[in-house]
Amino acid sequence: MMYERILIATDGSELAGRGLAHGLALAAALKVPVTVVTVTEPWMPAFDDALALSADPAMQAEYREGCARSAQRILQDALARATTAGVACETVHVADGHPSEAIVAAVAGHGAGLVVMASHGRRGLGRVLLGSQTQAVLAKSTVPVLVVR
Repeated sequence: MMYERILIATDGSELAGRGLAHGLALAAALKVPVTVVTVTEPWMPAFDDALALSADPAMQAEYREGCARSAQRILQDALARATTAGVACETVHVADGHPSEAIVAAVAGHGAGLVVMASHGRRGLGRVLLGSQTQAVLAKSTVPVLVVR
């Protein structure tokens, strides 16, 4: 089957970078464009006084700004790597999303015929992929998913 567009999910981690490289190489070989997606999760403070902190708009804004900066760096790097590989690339940051749901939605929204993602990624600010998220995408996706280890 020929894919018209490949969606590559990344969180900027080293493992996700291998997934990005694999997806770009495949896209270059097939001469198809890619959509690179990174997802940042909703504000969920993990502190003792979670209720008070979750209501603090300044901390929420700082979190969102940090996520946006992280996503911008991740996507700029992906775009530079795609350009070097000679692959047309669209980048998407889904803010305040649940990774597997956002990735599956992006497949439909961008007309991708294949998802390429790592088996898991990093934790913390701006995280995208965990093993459980990869499993969830595998379970929910209506298109093939290529998992890079």
